[in-house]
Amino acid sequence: MTPGPEHITAITTHCRLGAVRHRFRYAVDYVLIDPEAGNGGPTLFSRNRFNLAAVHDRDYGGPISAVRGAAWARGVIKTHGVRSPDLRLLLLTQPRMLGQVFNPVSFWLAMDGKTLVAVIAEVSTPFGDRHSYLCHLPGFAPLTPETRITAPKSLHVSPFQQVAGSYEFSFDISEGYISIRILYRNGREGVTATLSGARRQLTNASLLGSLLRRPAGGLRTLSLIYWQALRLKLKGARYRNRPAPPATEVT
Repeated sequence: MTPGPEHITAITTHCRLGAVRHRFRYAVDYVLIDPEAGNGGPTLFSRNRFNLAAVHDRDYGGPISAVRGAAWARGVIKTHGVRSPDLRLLLLTQPRMLGQVFNPVSFWLAMDGKTLVAVIAEVSTPFGDRHSYLCHLPGFAPLTPETRITAPKSLHVSPFQQVAGSYEFSFDISEGYISIRILYRNGREGVTATLSGARRQLTNASLLGSLLRRPAGGLRTLSLIYWQALRLKLKGARYRNRPAPPATEVT
């Protein structure tokens, strides 16, 4: 594992199952940081202040209207029974690029030493809603690449899918590579989403390369979401209005 913030030049894929088939594949930039550490990292990366790339605590932790950062994540994990004094949090997320960000999903990784014991998948939507899914085994046993965690779907994420069915999460977090898979099932309908990439030290060169290859940061993410929504509509996928968001913060 490289010291300090890490850069994951990742690939994300989405494959829609069911009557209206659809798929896409994009390169995305994630960082893996210790959210409770100081600034650290290269000069073009900052915590809680403007830079080429930055991670701001106010963008994470609970509902979008009342974000609380790492303290919120620790509280969620503690409430569900983790008492390890050695528990360490890592945050896997897309950084702000020149101040712009939109994260469809970020991941709080709870590490007991080098062992992954829990993950909070923090899901945000273009509609201004957010809900999180706590993934763990009984007794917070280690999460291995073979582990499958299921949870009911609670948040309206796409207007082309119902708020019904369930998610299946799997996480492969090794010292040199990250691979995450989320399978949404609702009868014959569903979506398979993946995120994978190598872990490397975050450097000024890697950030500049990302800016050249994928400019506009969060605006790019949102524009790609709306582009794929248009493609689905043209394919005949049924549009559903946004229902009320869930009353709870975490499933």
